Amino acid sequence: MEPLEERTVTVPNMSCGHCSATIEREISDIDGVEVVSANVATKSVRIAWHEPATWDDIWRTLVEIGYAPDA
Repeated sequence: MEPLEERTVTVPNMSCGHCSATIEREISDIDGVEVVSANVATKSVRIAWHEPATWDDIWRTLVEIGYAPDA
């Protein structure tokens, strides 16, 4: 198995528990994603993944569900 990659991003429009639950559910559905932890208080999401997931897959999913991260 490929080593995990990890990134923490800011998601400015995450404002409630429903938002964080949606992000965690949708990102964890991507094959290869091992960890998703969304924190409403800090508006941050920590994600750890390995192949076949890519950062582009994760980014695209966040945008598609309405939670685009800061670049």
